[in-house]
Amino acid sequence: MKKLVFALCFTALCFSCKQKENKVTQSRELTVAEKIAHAHGFQNWDKVHEIEFKFGKRRHWTWNPKTDDVKLTTDSDTIIYNIKSIDTTSYKADEAFINDKFWLLIPFQLVWDTSATISEPTQETGPISKTLMNKITITYSLKGGYTPGDVYDIFYDNDFIIKEWIFRRGGRPEPNLINTFENVQDFNGLKIATDHIGKNGKPLAKLSEIKVILE
Repeated sequence: MKKLVFALCFTALCFSCKQKENKVTQSRELTVAEKIAHAHGFQNWDKVHEIEFKFGKRRHWTWNPKTDDVKLTTDSDTIIYNIKSIDTTSYKADEAFINDKFWLLIPFQLVWDTSATISEPTQETGPISKTLMNKITITYSLKGGYTPGDVYDIFYDNDFIIKEWIFRRGGRPEPNLINTFENVQDFNGLKIATDHIGKNGKPLAKLSEIKVILE
């Protein structure tokens, strides 16, 4: 009888282990967009309480992603608003914030912007580096948003780190913007490119005074 009980327990244990193994093997593989986001620290996003950053020389932002409270500070003004309640006084500020945040957190936007479509990955030559890289194209809907129909060709390496992009406003065939993603730094688990150089070799956009405050 004792042997029978032992045999039943052993069988149950093996079955349980097999179930756990199946759950692991059947877990969903990350999409390319998710792999890019995770390579830049997306798995740490839930810990973020507040982000501060400066775009260019004029706009300094403070953003609480949990409450969506935003503060814009410039040389001449300070605007405080909530993303969920945009009015005539905050519309222009929010338009600028969406633009600047996109530069800051484009790897995460690939996951957040669920209304956009993302192409299958291909391998193409980077427009600036002229080296073979992976590429996906994200296309935004023609309806809604501040810049409907915009298209971004995202070039990334085998570690899923973004290296360059091509921006085409409204889906036009000719590029409006081509630049690099350089000087990637770790800010409390978020990997952010702080420098963007244009095709002519000149600085195009600069992100500075970045602070990622955790909960």
